[in-house]
Amino acid sequence: MTDDVAVLGVGLHPWGKWGRGFVEYGAVAARAALADAGLDWRQVGSIVGADTVRGGYPGYVAGATFAKALGWQGARVTSVYAACASGAQAIGAARAQILAGLADTVLVVGADAAPKGFFRPAGGSRPDDPDWLRFRVLGATNPTYFGLYARRRMALHGDTAVDFAQVKVKNSAMGALNPYARYRKRVTAEEVAASPTVADPLRLLDICATSDGGAALVLSSMDFARRHGRAEAVRIRAVSTVTPRYPNTVLDLPDIATDSAVAVEPAAESFRASIARAAYEEAGVGPEDLSLAEVYDLSTALELQWYEDLGLCAEGEAAKLLREGATAPGGRIPVNASGGLASFGEAVPAQAIAQVCELTWQLRGSAGDRQIPGARVGIATNQGLFGHGSAVLAVR
Repeated sequence: MTDDVAVLGVGLHPWGKWGRGFVEYGAVAARAALADAGLDWRQVGSIVGADTVRGGYPGYVAGATFAKALGWQGARVTSVYAACASGAQAIGAARAQILAGLADTVLVVGADAAPKGFFRPAGGSRPDDPDWLRFRVLGATNPTYFGLYARRRMALHGDTAVDFAQVKVKNSAMGALNPYARYRKRVTAEEVAASPTVADPLRLLDICATSDGGAALVLSSMDFARRHGRAEAVRIRAVSTVTPRYPNTVLDLPDIATDSAVAVEPAAESFRASIARAAYEEAGVGPEDLSLAEVYDLSTALELQWYEDLGLCAEGEAAKLLREGATAPGGRIPVNASGGLASFGEAVPAQAIAQVCELTWQLRGSAGDRQIPGARVGIATNQGLFGHGSAVLAVR
């Protein structure tokens, strides 16, 4: 018995602003993943859809929507919503179905056609939704909370605007090599510094855009992969979807309150650090085993935070790791070889799936000019609707 599942196929619809429906993007990605797997849609036993979101309200597209677009064939269907963690949650659901013996093959799909500008909540009152609260009570749009993270890193660790700009420089260089990326132009530190200030200290080029896009995976049991001559397929070895631990004593937007630690000692690690640790423990590896990482760079400062949360360096040493070139191609642990959200922008339900597409190409050795030599272990991580952890660890 193995807890691995095989990644038989991957597919993307290019990111951008295409002016078409998100179902079309998802169907294109799904057909590409099926072709990559060498399977017909009718051979798929289950489909898991990562739901899209319109202005803060979930549920506008579900697994059945993609099943209909591909042609009703009786497959099991599951729908998942967890904002930016939706894709990882969908992968986790698909993996569970395979390991439970409910399906030999599962198609995972996520797609979106994002509104222009920054995300905002829909109308109505949702006081139990931390995203709604931070918008309505604080007026804290996404760039506002990205800026607060950046200021915190500057105050605690001495990070600078130059460090933040260098993250964009690194990621744009890789995005320029990715045919699926929306932005395929190298950016200089001077161009970052000259772009408008959005949420001090972050400038326009420090913050990711909102985009249209789609991503899909075909997952299978290892027995199915072996029967179809794919015993050497890339494998998903761990999916981490953990929640925070009580008490949370550091303000962490979109949550806008902290818990009292009078009765209970705080956890030894932050929520995001616990996401990675759970994946490492399940896979039986550590950060020292990683060949590459795909992280959730909503802003340049947030990428630096992930270096520490993934255990790539000690707390406060992320900027040092960046300056040394360790997270660039050719470095000890390349981060965002795809170009990251800096090059793609946010297509919310698709992005965690797209991260695993990049891991798969890298671990197969088929990433072209972006290839990380000898890649064997990769992790993709992000944080979804507050309280939804998201990490997927893949091996070859």
